[in-house]
Amino acid sequence: MDLTTGVPRSPKHLLGGYAHLARMIDKAQAKAAGTLGEYIYPCPLDTALLEFLGLDADAVFEIATRGTDDEVVRWVQERATPNSAKDIAAWNQAFFARKPTDENKLRHFLEIRNRVAPHRTDVTTWVDLLDLEEGR
Repeated sequence: MDLTTGVPRSPKHLLGGYAHLARMIDKAQAKAAGTLGEYIYPCPLDTALLEFLGLDADAVFEIATRGTDDEVVRWVQERATPNSAKDIAAWNQAFFARKPTDENKLRHFLEIRNRVAPHRTDVTTWVDLLDLEEGR
């Protein structure tokens, strides 16, 4: 995974039923390869998923850098805090709806959106901003 020349999967890409897991795997693999570029692992969105799962960023990094997507999903399912499908779906929806929570974060959000597509005032969530910025 080379994030100096490409982009990770969308946070909307569900893997094992979880939003953002595929993207987090892509970033972990890029970090291990030294090709993370301007991306961050673990970033605040990674941390949100890790907290929901009850998992440590270093442990996920280790499995993500040596396992396939299926192996990572299996590993997560074996070790994560148990959640029902309904709980996971609710978390995914809340994750997709995350917006800037204070003035500094809003200013940062608007700087990015205005640089990429100032006319896209319909983009108000972090997930939509990532997809916009990465050309999705």
